[in-house]
Amino acid sequence: MTETATRALTIAVDADISVSALFQAPAGARACYVLAHGAGAGMTHSFMAALAAELSLRDIATLRYQFPYMEKGGGRPDSPKLAHATVRAAVAAATDLAPGLTLIAGGKSFGGRMTSQTQALDPLPQVAGLAFVGFPLHPPKKLSSERAEHLFEIRVPMLFLQGTRDELADRRLIAEVVDRLGARAGIRWFDDADHAFHVRKSSGSNDAQVVAGLAQAIADFAARLGRS
Repeated sequence: MTETATRALTIAVDADISVSALFQAPAGARACYVLAHGAGAGMTHSFMAALAAELSLRDIATLRYQFPYMEKGGGRPDSPKLAHATVRAAVAAATDLAPGLTLIAGGKSFGGRMTSQTQALDPLPQVAGLAFVGFPLHPPKKLSSERAEHLFEIRVPMLFLQGTRDELADRRLIAEVVDRLGARAGIRWFDDADHAFHVRKSSGSNDAQVVAGLAQAIADFAARLGRS
């Protein structure tokens, strides 16, 4: 297996706002993951690139994209309204770029939460499921499940990929949320991983192995969706 070339493109959010995107599609792709970045780093961050590369090796295409604030160089994240519009535009672009493939949406932290909010407000066309790479349930040391309430409006399957040391998602609380969501949701734990999916040397694993595990979990999720 070899890594697939990445194609740069531009996505129009509205008449005045466009954002950059990266489309990576192996020849035998069977699904496409619309992969939004976290609040503090954009689509070209090493974690995002590594995850896209590992997914490509597993026949999963990816569409990474910037939120408008990140396109401008970072700073304060966009308003939910603009973030939701960007998610919707990216999913529409993926539908055109990867016709016939099982479509999954979601992303890292903030990007995953903006995607789930968008889906809860008005279902994203053609999206078969959502995958969250570190769902940010609450701010550090401020335990709460309030950010999860919109998830109960979502009817497509959801996959939560969570580190056991994630300071933005207390293990007990996120497990309770997934349990309350019932059959529509599942969770995969990554032992010793923090919110950035970094693991300590004492864990017996390394960051590259964690990213490979994330990609495999998403690929397995895509396979289940494709059979449903």
